[in-house]
Amino acid sequence: MSSTDSTLTLTPLEQKFALKDRVYIALKEAITDMDIYSSAQPPRLDERMLGEKLGVSRTPVREALSRLEQEGLIQMVPRRGAFVVRKTKAEILEMIYAWAALEGMAARLATVNASDEELRELRKFMQPYGGSEEARAHIDEYSETNIRFHQNIIRLSKSKLLMELTQNLFVHMRSIRARTIKERDRASQSVIDHSRIIRALESRQTETAEKLVRDHAINLAQHVQKYVSYLD
Repeated sequence: MSSTDSTLTLTPLEQKFALKDRVYIALKEAITDMDIYSSAQPPRLDERMLGEKLGVSRTPVREALSRLEQEGLIQMVPRRGAFVVRKTKAEILEMIYAWAALEGMAARLATVNASDEELRELRKFMQPYGGSEEARAHIDEYSETNIRFHQNIIRLSKSKLLMELTQNLFVHMRSIRARTIKERDRASQSVIDHSRIIRALESRQTETAEKLVRDHAINLAQHVQKYVSYLD
């Protein structure tokens, strides 16, 4: 297993939380931003290096890693260190189906709870990628936009519980979406799907919005099932 600490993006810690909480938040955000499936081995987290990057001792780092292990995001291996957990193909499929149900309900709630202005902002957010050519030409930027689009749907539900339930799922959903959006021209279909979803949300078509979002995630599961071999 190789060390990939260099892939972590860590920023100065905010002062409004206790140190151990700030370290935990920083590490969790950094792990969320990682491409977990970019290599054959799970990313390794070195306590000493993490402490140096954050400007803290190893004690709050250990506490944060222990908390992340309890959440199932990392695994502590004796005499080897901490590793970000990579899910199997079966586990990823299970997570995608769970996400489909949760995000579908979030879309349903968004048609009721989101303001007209918030839904217009969602359209503006996707506007730079109004066509599949723009998405393909700027695939890395579109990949990040795609991920944030789905985060926004959860946020627009205005459901605190849904946001909490999807938080840990999102770590792996983000990573698998980032990989698969570049496969088999999925970006083009993504643009089409997003446009349909936005229209349904704006027109407050509750049933349609829920179905479109759920089907969008199920299509991801079907792609993973059929074409993704790097999770086996």
